[in-house]
Amino acid sequence: MNTIIELITEEVKNAFQNAGYDSSYGRVTLSNRPDLCEYQCNGAMAAAKAYKKAPIMIAKDVVEQLLGSQALEQAEAVNPGFINLKVSGDFVAQYLTAMRLSDHLGVEKAKEPKKMVLDYGGPNVAKPLHVGHLRSAIIGESIKRMGRFLGHEIIGDVHLGDWGLQMGLIITELHKRQPDLVYFDENYQGEYPQEAPFTIGELEEIYPAANAKSKEDEAYKAEALEATHQLQMGNRGYRALWRHILKVSVTDLKRNYANLSVDFDLWNGESDVQDYIAPMVKDLKDRGLAYEDQGAVVVDVKEDTDTKEVPPCMILKSDGAALYTTTDLATIVERMEKYQPDEILYVVDKRQEMHFVQVFRCARKAGMVKDDTKLSFLGFGTMNGKDGKPFKTRDGGVMRLENLIREINEEMYKKIVDNRSIKEEDARATAKIVGLSAIKYGDLSNQASKDYIFDIERFTSFEGNTGPYILYTTVRIKSILNRYTEEGKNVGDTVVKAPVSDSQKTLMLETAKFNSVVVNAFEEKAPHKICSYIYELANAFNRFYHETKILSEEDQEQKQSFIALLVLVKDVLEACIDMLGFTAPERM
Repeated sequence: MNTIIELITEEVKNAFQNAGYDSSYGRVTLSNRPDLCEYQCNGAMAAAKAYKKAPIMIAKDVVEQLLGSQALEQAEAVNPGFINLKVSGDFVAQYLTAMRLSDHLGVEKAKEPKKMVLDYGGPNVAKPLHVGHLRSAIIGESIKRMGRFLGHEIIGDVHLGDWGLQMGLIITELHKRQPDLVYFDENYQGEYPQEAPFTIGELEEIYPAANAKSKEDEAYKAEALEATHQLQMGNRGYRALWRHILKVSVTDLKRNYANLSVDFDLWNGESDVQDYIAPMVKDLKDRGLAYEDQGAVVVDVKEDTDTKEVPPCMILKSDGAALYTTTDLATIVERMEKYQPDEILYVVDKRQEMHFVQVFRCARKAGMVKDDTKLSFLGFGTMNGKDGKPFKTRDGGVMRLENLIREINEEMYKKIVDNRSIKEEDARATAKIVGLSAIKYGDLSNQASKDYIFDIERFTSFEGNTGPYILYTTVRIKSILNRYTEEGKNVGDTVVKAPVSDSQKTLMLETAKFNSVVVNAFEEKAPHKICSYIYELANAFNRFYHETKILSEEDQEQKQSFIALLVLVKDVLEACIDMLGFTAPERM
């Protein structure tokens, strides 16, 4: 169904046309003075020059045409030429009733659904997830959910780092520690063991130990480089170890991502595109796009309009080794071949912007993507501590993601127990649900491109612009609806009537914005707009709740109307938090 602002705009455009002016001047926006009106049109100001007429005269002509409008209860021309509008209570009630009856809360599915590959993971195998992985995961997950809600085909890819030097480091360190493992016997021809010779805990200790040694011992680093080369050349024992590393590590990654309610359709890594690299490099060379520079293979990607230097895109290092640019380009080739997406979107730290400028330009120059395939980079800012520096543990180290989640859940558990609002045995499960909302909403409520302060105390508060506040509001509505049904009433067959108070009308108008907010948030890849919307919606509901006797309303028809409105507000809130990647408990 059309958005409410589209319907009002249509009325005002018709009024401009009927008054003798071009209808294009009838664009309506939300009021920037909600104390005066709900919507406004400034078209008379723009039309004044074209029609050589005072804007207030044009505004008055238009307002006269709006008399008797079914959608508007008030239209007023105000100096120097603004048109202030207030919506009819009956009109917004009919709109909300239509939302309730629609299949998708009034949101139209995309008429031309797009296929998008969304790259929003990027962890390295054999390393634990840390707080630096948080933003990519939850911003990407939210964009995926918004896109699917609107009917687009979104393919989420974790894009693992599983083929670089860290693999050679782990193999080398394992060789030092357990030289008798069958994987290091060059003459072994049998089947390798099904079980890995290490646990995830051991694996996560092995890599940093090996990495530290490689920085101090050149011979050790040379061994690791050779092990990496042997792995990539197909060494049978090393490939078997690598498969163990992948299995153990990915199992743990899936568990940690599941704790964030984040999942991927594809668990592909850099290793999956190795067969694409040689023919891709040959093609770039054969067509004269790639050339050697000091032994390295590069492609020029600078453009005449550049205002800052854009270095050549390096495809191979002087020793013939591939780089991130190589595997990212090969991944684009693979994605185009397998999925033919309309867009490939990368949700990555904004400090990698130049890397993706080079990759995107190289891909286009080489014709790796179709002309109408969009390559997009959503760069996010840094998650900082209260000191304004990147978030660390108390002793200054990088915090593991599972430790952060545990800390947040513990904080929520204490607050829930202190509130004495639910039984002890339910408190832990509820704390996990509410804790996830604190983490995700705390992050997503900030514009993705900006740095922000991760403040555990503020994010876990039940007051203010926080996830727990949104959930508390949702649970409050659920409680009212449950009490209504306990009276033997049915919430399913009620309709929304015109508002009887200013707070009710404000709540109804906020609810009616849902479809336009979702469409706009996805178009701009901006989950923070969903957060801003539900914060305003929650505030509007709580004002209405405190001013209105809902369940004790004696007029049964009016009471049913209140309940119908609450059902819709609950459904909208739950749809929004699902797009943000969390849910609401039954009690808090």
